Amino acid sequence: METKYIPLYRKYRPQTFHDLIGQENIVHALSNAIELKRISHAYLLCGPRGTGKTSSARILAKSLNCKEGPTLTPCGKCPACLDIMNSVPVDVIEIDAASNRSVEDTQAILEKIQYVPVNGRYKIYVIDEVHMLSNHAFNALLKTLEEPPENVIFILATTEPHKVLDTIISRCQRFDFRRITTDDIVKRLEYISQQEQINISKEALYAIAKNSQGGMRDALALLDQISVLGINKQIETENINEILGKISYDTLFEIVQLIIDSDTQKSVPLIDTIYSKGNEPVQIVANLIQYFRDLMLAKNCTDKDLIYSLTGINETIYERTKKQAECFSISEIIQIIDKLSYYSAQIKDTTNKYLWLELCIIDLTNYKNLPTVESLLKRIEQLENGSSASPKVQANNINMTVNKVLPTEVKQVQDDNKAVQQPEKYENKHSEATDNAKKTEEVPADSKSTDKDMHNLWVSILQSIDSPPNRAFYANLAHPIEISEKKVVIAFSKEMFVKQAKEGAKNQAIVNAVSTYLNVANPVIEIITSDSIDTAKKNTPVIPEKPEKKEENIDVIAQEEAEYQQYIKSQNEKNDNTRDLQNVDTSSQANMIKDIFDGKFIN
Repeated sequence: METKYIPLYRKYRPQTFHDLIGQENIVHALSNAIELKRISHAYLLCGPRGTGKTSSARILAKSLNCKEGPTLTPCGKCPACLDIMNSVPVDVIEIDAASNRSVEDTQAILEKIQYVPVNGRYKIYVIDEVHMLSNHAFNALLKTLEEPPENVIFILATTEPHKVLDTIISRCQRFDFRRITTDDIVKRLEYISQQEQINISKEALYAIAKNSQGGMRDALALLDQISVLGINKQIETENINEILGKISYDTLFEIVQLIIDSDTQKSVPLIDTIYSKGNEPVQIVANLIQYFRDLMLAKNCTDKDLIYSLTGINETIYERTKKQAECFSISEIIQIIDKLSYYSAQIKDTTNKYLWLELCIIDLTNYKNLPTVESLLKRIEQLENGSSASPKVQANNINMTVNKVLPTEVKQVQDDNKAVQQPEKYENKHSEATDNAKKTEEVPADSKSTDKDMHNLWVSILQSIDSPPNRAFYANLAHPIEISEKKVVIAFSKEMFVKQAKEGAKNQAIVNAVSTYLNVANPVIEIITSDSIDTAKKNTPVIPEKPEKKEENIDVIAQEEAEYQQYIKSQNEKNDNTRDLQNVDTSSQANMIKDIFDGKFIN
């Protein structure tokens, strides 16, 4: 009769404290307790799966019930040891709390604890996944757990100790099991591979250990699964990746290189090829996250041995990884990992997983077009520097700098408007306008400081509006024409918006915002349409150039001067009804800003 095959994780389950890997502190504490005969009535063993909680419970039970015990080296041959090894529930009863979680199951346990042990000194109850018990079951267990019979010991094991009632935890001695390190797992796997004559490379063992997430049981299960491939040849890392559905390093390197080159045209067919080989989209994205994590470690760590231990790569792969990592900044790697995490969540929740995988790779190959953290921080700093001065100083600076960047023809219209208001000073104004026009022609074409300051001041006023709908109304539809301590002029593209802005809550919102930000009790706010600004510009009279003085004919000069003054006077009388609109010397500013921003403001 053929012997039944025993899986490796059962065959090599620790039988003594010496075999327990990676939990030295717990082994030391339990060993001293046995030697000193200071045995507690209840233990709580916590930790991730596959780290030795149930094995430790069995070893403790054998050490206490062995006929040679209590001892640290149970014989394994006495009836008590054999019952525990064969899972015969005589004196050591293992209970799965997931399937025995009701109060009735707990009461059944409490009824049986009165019986004395048969083969050993103690009656030991091992309750696995104890956090699955209901609150009523926990409460039924409380009193007995605190004061059990003299020969009864409770050993509770759980992967989620935060779900166990505090009243239960306070009645137990708690031991927290840690994840087993990669090196400890590899050493154990090497020993088992030699015993089982499994032909496997050390790099493959590291790949198994890395994918076991600190659990020895998972590592042994994967080694058991992969061992059938080592009959005719040595098992390599590629075999591990195929079993796990992981993408090879060379393929990941190629994908990331296409991301660096922003080559969307080649990346999409490559992803399609990987997907066609049976790799699931979630697994592809997970592999990319792991790869970028390795890039981040390679970029930040200088200790090669530490990198080899953390990433599982060899020296040849390390050189390629280090070179590729130099193509990214730390913030870019973090940003890409964040994007991959987002797409991973989307892929899990959608039915069209491949579509989201394509969107993911297209987005990554265009990552250079996205704003970086550094650029965003720089923009925020510029905005803060632009709004650091007081509102009054900002308004004065805006009014001063606007005149410096106006085009020559717009500047001429503004100065002519002022000349209509003050004809007696026309000569000085006209000469100043001519000088400013010449200076304006020398201003570089890329001078946009005024527009930027105006925008920053407008954004600050918008932020003072408490109501989100009103804030959105002005942010999306309004255009600032003038912002100063004396007056704020706002333009809308349509008359219907002007009407809304002049009435009700919308008008009160902008009045309060300007008053708050500029620290003015009763601000003057003028709300107009863009069309009226253009009309005002068209109706502005063209003032003839003042004649130059000629010394040889004084009478002619005096006559021409009188005619000129008469013309100015007649124009002033003629334009009494439209003077207010003409006096809005910011009409040219509105046209300029509208042209620069294409009728929009950047929010």
